[in-house]
Amino acid sequence: MRQQVLDSRKATSRAQSDGAIVLGLLNAVEKGGVTQRSLSRELGIAVGLVNIYIKRCINTGLIKVQEIPHRRYAYYVTPQGFVEKSRLITTHFISSFEFFRRARAACEDSLLKAVAAEQGRIALLGANELAEIAVVVAMDIGLQIVAIVDPVLKKPRFVGAPVIANVAAVAQIADAALVTSLANPQATFESAAEVLVRERVYIPALLFPVASSGGMRR
Repeated sequence: MRQQVLDSRKATSRAQSDGAIVLGLLNAVEKGGVTQRSLSRELGIAVGLVNIYIKRCINTGLIKVQEIPHRRYAYYVTPQGFVEKSRLITTHFISSFEFFRRARAACEDSLLKAVAAEQGRIALLGANELAEIAVVVAMDIGLQIVAIVDPVLKKPRFVGAPVIANVAAVAQIADAALVTSLANPQATFESAAEVLVRERVYIPALLFPVASSGGMRR
């Protein structure tokens, strides 16, 4: 059952990512004057992948291509492409709202357990949209976010909190930690549990089907 849930979430995530790339591609093409290399930079994906998506959009009638002088190509969004763009915008809005609703509820559930345990200083493990939501929830229930732990982020602060690269520093400044990593929440939990008592590391159920705040049931 757990594997089915994980597979379903992965499939949903892939579909959302695919839709986001197509939407970004249609937006960029609509503005005009794009090349596959400029699309690669704008979308943050490899040129080869841009080529795959362009061919797919051409084959499905979302984009048309016209050869121009100097062996170059111009891309245009078709009427069907504009319809698909509107659909993707609506889908993205709905999925984003659903993520926010579920993420807020999951963060609140975990952080209220920290309140009950009188753990007022919280570190967030992962800098991303989920961490932003957790900060809002923490403010609402009177908790202090003392740090964001993220080894990749090259910024001194994130949503008002200092960024630290090493989870080992958490024990010195926080009463508890909340996993907000979207990439690998279980590994993040295990790493933090080596530094803090496991009962002081919370993980929202949104991130792990069998997670329980203050530890994982196996």
